[in-house]
Formats: sequence, structure tokens, C-alpha cells
Amino acid sequence: MDWSGIAGFFQRLFGFDPNSPLLFTQFYFWAFFALVYAFFALIGDKRLLRNAYLFFVSLVFYYKTSGLSVLILLFVTCSDFLIAHRIAAAKTQGRRKAWLILSVCIDLLILCYFKYSYFFADFVHSLTGLELKVVNVFGILGNALAGAERFSVDSIVLPVGISFFTFQVISYTVDVYRGQVKPVDNILDFGFYVSFFPQLVAGPIVRANMFIPQLYKKFFLGRKQFGIAVFWIINGLAKKLILSDYIAVNFIDRVFENPQLFTGFENLAALFGYSLQVYADFSGYTDIAIGVAMLMGFYLPQNFNSPYKASNPQDFWRRWHMSLSTWLKNYLYIPLGGNRNATFGTYFWIILFAVIAAILSGSWVVSLVFVVLAAGVGLVAHFNPDRRKKILSNINRFITMLLGGMWHGASWNFIIWGGLNGIGLVVYQFWKEMKWGVRFGVVSAVCLFLGIMHFAVGAPVWNLLFVWSLFVWTGTLVRFIYHCCGGKGCKQLGYFWGVAQTFTFITFTRLFFRSGSNLDPATANEVAWQTARRMVHQIGSAWNWAQIPEIVGTYWKVFALVIAGMVIHWLPARWKRWYRINFAMLPLPVMALVVVAVVFVVYQFITADLQAFIYFQF
Repeated sequence: MDWSGIAGFFQRLFGFDPNSPLLFTQFYFWAFFALVYAFFALIGDKRLLRNAYLFFVSLVFYYKTSGLSVLILLFVTCSDFLIAHRIAAAKTQGRRKAWLILSVCIDLLILCYFKYSYFFADFVHSLTGLELKVVNVFGILGNALAGAERFSVDSIVLPVGISFFTFQVISYTVDVYRGQVKPVDNILDFGFYVSFFPQLVAGPIVRANMFIPQLYKKFFLGRKQFGIAVFWIINGLAKKLILSDYIAVNFIDRVFENPQLFTGFENLAALFGYSLQVYADFSGYTDIAIGVAMLMGFYLPQNFNSPYKASNPQDFWRRWHMSLSTWLKNYLYIPLGGNRNATFGTYFWIILFAVIAAILSGSWVVSLVFVVLAAGVGLVAHFNPDRRKKILSNINRFITMLLGGMWHGASWNFIIWGGLNGIGLVVYQFWKEMKWGVRFGVVSAVCLFLGIMHFAVGAPVWNLLFVWSLFVWTGTLVRFIYHCCGGKGCKQLGYFWGVAQTFTFITFTRLFFRSGSNLDPATANEVAWQTARRMVHQIGSAWNWAQIPEIVGTYWKVFALVIAGMVIHWLPARWKRWYRINFAMLPLPVMALVVVAVVFVVYQFITADLQAFIYFQF
């Protein structure tokens, strides 16, 4: 017997390799899960032992994905467990609030240190020219405790999934403060809630009042639940490996790496393809997480609801990354004042972002524009009480999206992405209240302005915006004429047009999202901005239309997968529910054959190097 080979297998299974974190798409994960599930099956009815066991397993899993960063996870688990009990025991409202502020500050300081240190240093350098050296404080402490130079202190490595578990513990302490949940009595139960491995590193973000009650229920897995769980797992694997990884490795990543080497059509195709890639990647992870959790008797919340069926930006954010959207709404948008009024936080954030943008622009004209806009909004809100509420709610909405962009990454590109989505939400709020004549007039004025800039300046960015405005103007004109003629059935026509416009808008905002992804934090800002600028230049420059058939022929497999993926995505929800339920009710031997067939097909699309899930970096 080859004992060294067996030892190597278990070392690979339970050891940490920084170059190969444990992924749902790896064979080793499923070997790991099989061992975990075998022991779980023996203790599933013993609640306390089950929760303690899964807490330990989750720590092992996180160690496999992020090494000694598991100590950070343990720290925030212990910190929030103890502080939540202090909040519940406090006799006065002032003490309760003080403990809550302490908890939130600890969590956010840890998150900001790991995620935004390079961003802050770069920002200070841009303002003052002062060079700040970023050092790994935890590495220094580790070396001091070990009495040797064991840890690097020259760079900070972002722990996988730190944003997800940080937001999760913040929601817990806030809900305890609000009296919506009682503090968990056993730290092993609470640790399990924080670290449950299927959703630990990329969500969905689980609210305490939704998951904690499940800690105390007996294990149950019915025949139908088992079939649904298996369906979600193979569905997620197919999304990730067939759609996301294949089109990324064979086309999208190549274009984003060197946009100037590809034509405008290829850059545009890569941008639209990325919308499918990021959806298939993230929702694929969520599907697998939901399936794995369901096999153990736990239910995670839905995180996606066919987001590219959305007919407006507001509807999109109700369908996309639903757990984050809900978190931002409950713990940021509503505390800012929501759709009721403004708070100190509203004025603080809007002034801070305006000052930063004005300073970084280095232009007195930009600064003046910000001052005029702020003064105009303030005057309208002051002298028009009927509009004040709407103005303040839109400001809160815009701030929420800006901070949502910052949550995604330490790069100005993410802030720009969040700001563009915020603008989209605000514009939609005003658009839906306009009469059709006003809508057409506004779109015509914008199109005219962009047309003037297109012919006067001729820069690629103006060319791109002008073409897009013509697209929007044409659709608005058709709907305006149809509305004036009293045509019926316009609602369905409007829905399809809204879906096309929303998908196009969301896709173009992702130019900044993708450009800022998968980068070293120390160089993220510069590289991300260069990538975005080069892609805009290529897309907005003159196209050689004769090359397009040849390009499509060269990448026909990629284009076919993108089209197939979007067609499946746009299938009616009842069709998807039908084949999901019917799969779940198949006889077990038939289900096993289907699973084997799907795994075989998926295997044909596996690339040489398995791609990490995009949202691992957040």
C-alpha cells in the first residue's frame, strides 16, 4: 500500500495551499464534503454536537481557503458574541448604543484595514504627495509571538470572504440591539451561524433572524428536498464550469487583459459576455451553496431571481445579489433616512464624496459644478416641501449605491460603478413619474447634446455615448408615438424595451466593475482605470464591419454559449420550476444517471486551471 500517496492525499485535503484554495469545483472539495457528510449523518440528530461539529468543519474549510486568516474569523466571532450579550444586558439605551457602536467599529476597522489600506494610502498620496508605507500589523504581531520571522510584514493579503462574514456579524449585533433577535447562548452555535462553510466565503449574507432558528431544529431531509438539493448543486456546477469559466478563459479574460489588441466589436462582445459570466459565476456558487446546505437540513435565502429580466434599475437590484441589496436597505439606506428624511449621515456622506471628487479632479470648474448642484438641490428641497421628500430619498439611494460600490473593492472603479448604478436608480425614480411628452423631450435634448459633442470633439467616449443615446431615443420615439395613438398592449412592448435598456445600462456599468477586479490592491486604481479607458477607446473608435463575420466564426463556441445562456436565463420561471421539480422526483437510479451524464458534460468544459469564484475577492 502506498502510504505516502495516502498521506499526500490527506495533506492535500486538509492542508492549506495559498496557490490552490479549496473550491466547490474541485474534486478535493467533494472528497472533503463526503467525509464531512459521513460523520454528519452519524450525529445529525444530536443538535449541540451537530452544530459544534459543523462549526469545527467550517473553520477547517476556511483555513483551506484563506490560511491563518481563520484567526480573524474566530476573533470577530468571539467579539460579537460577547458584545451582543452586553447589549442585551445593558440597563440603559445609552449603554446599549455604546456597545453597538463598539461592535460595529471593531468589525469595520478590521474590514477597512485589510481591504482599504492601499486605497487610503493611494488617496493620501494623490492629495498630499505623502508616501505611506502599508505594513501587515498582524504579521508583525505574529512574528513577535513566535519569536521568529515567520510572517511577511511587507504586504497585506485580503482574507477570502471577509466582507461577507463582517456584514453578517454586523447584522446580528444590530438586530440584537433592535430587539429583533435574542443573543445566542452558546458560542459554538453562534460560531456555526457565522462560519457555516457553504456560504462563508461568497454569501449569500444570512440574516440572524432567518438562520439562527434553524440551529435549534432537528435534522430533516425529505425525498423531495434531497432531489432539489442535488439539482441546485449540478445546476451551479454547470453554470460555473460551462458558462462562466469557458467563456472567460477562451475570450473575455483575453480581451480585458489587452483591450487595445482587439477590435471594438470584440471589446463590446467581451463586455456583454462578462454580464453573463459574472451572473453564471456568482449565481452558480450560490446554487451550490444552497444545495450543499440543504443536504444538511439548512436553508439559505435566494440570492438571484433572473436579474436580466429586470425592466428597470430598481427591479434589477431587487433581483441581483438579493441578500446584499436587502442588507444595504435595512442597515444603511433606512438608517440614513430611507424615503422619509435626511439624517446626519446623509449630509456627512454626500459632502465627503463631493469634496473628494472635487479635490481629485484638480479643476475649479468641477468644484464649482458640485457647489452649484448642491446649492440647487438644497434650494429646491427648502422651498418645495412637496419635492423635498423625494429629493432626500434619492440622495440616500445614491449614497447607498456609492457605499455598495466601495464594499465591492478598494478601487475608484468600484466607486464609479456604484455611482453609475446610483444615478440609474435616481433617474428611474424621476423617469417613471414623467409624462410621455416630457420623457421624449428630455431624451431628445440629451441625444442632441451628445450628438454635438460627437461631431465637435469626436473622442471615442462621446461616440459611444451618442450611439447609445440614439438607441434610447429610437425606442422612446416608438413608444411615444404608440402611446399617442392610444395603442393597447403597450405594456408588454414597454417591458421588453425596458429589459433591453436595463441590460445594456447594467452591462456598461460593469466595464468599471470588471476592470477593478482580480487586481493587486497596491496597483488596482491605476491598472483598472487604464483598462476601462482602453476598452472605451476601442469600442468608441471606428469599426471595420467586414471583420465581424470572421470574429464570430473564430469564437463561435463562445458566442453560442453566451446566446444559449441568455436564452435559458430568459425562460419563464414556471418552466424552470417545472423541470426542477420533475428532476427532484425522478427515481433515484434515474437521477444518478442524469447526474453522471451532467458531470461528464461539465468535465468536457473544465479548463486547465480551475478559476476561483469572482466574489471570493470580496
